[in-house]
Parts: sequence; structure tokens; C-alpha cells
Amino acid sequence: MTHNTVTLTREQADAFGREIDTIKERVMAQLGEEDADYIRRVIKAQRALEVGGRALLFAGVLPPAWLLGTTMLGLSKILDNMEIGHNIMHGQYDWMRDPAISGRSFEWDTACPADQWRHSHNYMHHTHTNIVGMDRDIGYGILRMSEDQKWHPYYLGNPVYAFLLMVLFQYGVALHELETERIRSGEIRLRDKRDVLKAIWKKTRRQTLKDYVAFPLLAGPFAPFVFTGNMTANLMRNVWSYMIIFCGHFPDGTQEFTVEETKDESRGQWYFRQVLGSANLTGGKIFHLLSGNLSHQIEHHLFPDMPARRYSDIAPEVQEICERYGVPYNRGPLPQQFGTVVRKIVKLTLPDSVKLPSLLRKSADEREPVAA
Repeated sequence: MTHNTVTLTREQADAFGREIDTIKERVMAQLGEEDADYIRRVIKAQRALEVGGRALLFAGVLPPAWLLGTTMLGLSKILDNMEIGHNIMHGQYDWMRDPAISGRSFEWDTACPADQWRHSHNYMHHTHTNIVGMDRDIGYGILRMSEDQKWHPYYLGNPVYAFLLMVLFQYGVALHELETERIRSGEIRLRDKRDVLKAIWKKTRRQTLKDYVAFPLLAGPFAPFVFTGNMTANLMRNVWSYMIIFCGHFPDGTQEFTVEETKDESRGQWYFRQVLGSANLTGGKIFHLLSGNLSHQIEHHLFPDMPARRYSDIAPEVQEICERYGVPYNRGPLPQQFGTVVRKIVKLTLPDSVKLPSLLRKSADEREPVAA
């Protein structure tokens, strides 16, 4: 566990929270046609990429067509997953009162049923962010991502599980609601999750039939090109979303918390925990778009129901407030942040008593600071 060396009194936390609330109230009052036009443009672009990509895959016997079609389809799946599905299901556009993008009913193009995601992610993760034993996103019930997770020989496979989770990420997310760690411990039985399994199977079967049966069959003699194109596009989406999400939660400097530490939290203390448990990624506009603006994970954890396109505008203001209160504002480029995530995965493979080479023990304090 990365232990917190920064503390705020109750009064300081409440003052911190009031300043953060002021940002939210101002931005939410400004929402309007510009935000509505933005999400409609993104949806239109995603659909154009998907249609164009699938059409090119039908001509996949020509290598340039296969490569371009696969890339376009992969980008469409990334947009659907990150900037559209994830953000819409947070209710970021519910104020528009458009049934097609309602957070309560939207369904996305991935194996995880949207209703299960709304519970495991929107409620469990965003309420109990980085609280060991309550936030199941810490390791997804598969990995050891905190020293406060008791070591077991099972975790000797930590790097292997991490790689498999990355390439099969949509299925790992789909199985999230199964609470596999509770099944392994004997706390619950698999049959207790019968309804969850039924919903996962129904959604996964539909996705599998669409990408690996229906579209390849429509391509006739070019079926192998469509099949491999769809598989590669899904792999692109899985690896990208895994990297963005893990870099927002687990790089050096992010902190985990115990249940005891978070009892009787005030709103300001909840905000404080969200900042300490998150990390941002630096990059340009296209990078932020393809990340679903989860490159601004700090702002997302503070304001999950705010349209994500607004995060880049308010990030400097949030950072300035954090600096005044002495609250660390963790940010850095993707390669650097992901490198520390990989190091943490490898380090936590072994019991805490085992000393690893200094490279793997390198702390966040030892890294060169990233310019603001």
C-alpha cells in the first residue's frame, strides 16, 4: 500500500471540498448545445468509422484495405467503449433527456452487460475508490495490486494474469460482477451468481456471434479477413482501455485506503481520497478523446457525471487548488505511468518480505518530476 503522508484536518477537507464543489456547480450550470453537439459528433464519427472499417474488411484480400479497415474498426470500438459508452452510462448527458443516450438504458459494444457495469463500476468503484476490500477494481478480483491484499501463492502468476487480462479485457470486465475472489475463498458459490452468469453469457454470445460469425459469413470467401480484422480490432480496444484504466489507478504515487481510514468521511474527505487514488495522463486532444478523457482520471473521479470533454478545461483549476492544500496531483506521460504499473504488478507477485532489485523498488519520490 502507498501510505498517505498528506493529511487534512476536517476543517481543511471541508474547505477543500467547497472549492471543488464550486467548480462542479459552475460547469454543470454552463452545459448546453455545445456539449450536446459534441457527443452527437463523436457518435456520428464512431458510426462512420465502424461502417467504413467493416466495408473495407470485406475487401480485405488487399492488404492495405485490411489494415485500414481494421484500424478504423478498432478506433470505432475504442470510441464506443471510452468516450461514448463509459461516459454516457455515467449519466453525463442525461440532462439532454435524449432516450438514445440515457445513462440508465444505454448498451455498449462490449462483452460486459451495461446493467452490471452500472453497479460494479458506477456505484461500487466510484463510491469506494481505492478502498481495499470494497473497491473490486483493485485487481479486478484477479490481480494483486496492493500490499494490503494478503499474499497467496496464487499471486505468483500476477504478471501472467495481468497480460491475459489486458488482451482479454472486455471479458475480464464482463466477469467483474461475478466476484471471483469471493468464489475462490469459498465465501460464495458459483451457483449464487446464476443470474449474473446468465446475463454475461447472453451478452458475450451476442458479441461473439456478431464479430466472429455473422460479419464473416456475410463476407463469403473473404470471411477469414473479416474474422481476423474483427479479432484485431477487439484486441486494439482491449489493450488500449486496459492501459488507460490501469494508468489512471495504479501508477506510482496513487494510494489505497483501508475501510477504517474512510469511516465517517465528509464530502471534502471523499474528494481528498479521489485525488490521492487517481493519476492523470498528459497528451494532446486526440489522445484525450481516444482515452474517453480518462486521461483526466483525477477530474473524472471528482466529477463522474460531468461531461468528460470539460475535464481538460478545469484540470488546471483543480491542480491549483490541490497545490494550495498540499494535495499531490499525480500526472505524467503514458509510457512512464504504464512502466510503473508494470513494475508494481511484478513487485506484488512475491511476498512483501522478499526483497526485489532496486529498479523494482523504486518509489514515486525517486522519479524525475513531470513539469506541470
